[in-house]
Amino acid sequence: METTKTYTLITGGTSGIGYELAKIFAQNGHNLILVSRDVADLTITRNELLELGVDVLIISKDLFDKQSPFDLYNEICEKGYDVEILVNNAGQGQFGEFSETQIHRELAIIQLNISSLVVLTKLFLQDMLKKGRGRILNLSSIASKAPGPLNSVYHGTKAFVQSFTQAIAEEVKDKGITITALLPGATDTDFFNKADMQQSKIVKDGKLDDAKKVAQDGYAALMKGEQMVVSGFKNKVKVAMSNVLSDKAAAKNMKKEQEQVSEKK
Repeated sequence: METTKTYTLITGGTSGIGYELAKIFAQNGHNLILVSRDVADLTITRNELLELGVDVLIISKDLFDKQSPFDLYNEICEKGYDVEILVNNAGQGQFGEFSETQIHRELAIIQLNISSLVVLTKLFLQDMLKKGRGRILNLSSIASKAPGPLNSVYHGTKAFVQSFTQAIAEEVKDKGITITALLPGATDTDFFNKADMQQSKIVKDGKLDDAKKVAQDGYAALMKGEQMVVSGFKNKVKVAMSNVLSDKAAAKNMKKEQEQVSEKK
């Protein structure tokens, strides 16, 4: 009997939550297609995950570039890979007051966090609908639930991802497709280093969540067919508070968490 392999495609799958998700999918027998910019990191991750007995394909693409998500989809189609699960994990932020930060950096973040995610979601969702099966996991954030002074563009992009994901999840809920938003809180990954937030209060307090636990929550919710999951009790409390507080009050609280802490001598 002829069998066809299916794959789980994960963007940003070589570090942080994406890497932990890749391990969980592999441990559960899913063949993988991992996407990131760095070929060396992709190769190291591939060699590690191959030991779990699944296929691991790697593709180097820079999703900061507006053409790259289209090229990624086309390359996968040309090679005949059947993507059953899409995980839009790649994302970055940038610390600082909006009036002082670099606009080209922020436009690149919007491209990565929103535009590339939308392109990949649309193209693979259309294929999934034709097949009548498929799952999509979009990395949102509890940042989507409150304005984020000192990280305004990142919070804005995650608000888009959250609204977008819940909207399309409702559209396809009766069509054999599961679309899930995963909302982590501040998590122990390289995010804060890339966002120049190493000195922020939330990092200095040392209360960052475990990326492995976040990935476990996301995987479980996706496979159960849930449309949204907030990872961790304290983050559920934060989201509940954001739903009650005014945007002004929520923004004030968020600013306190993200402000830089002065080094004491």
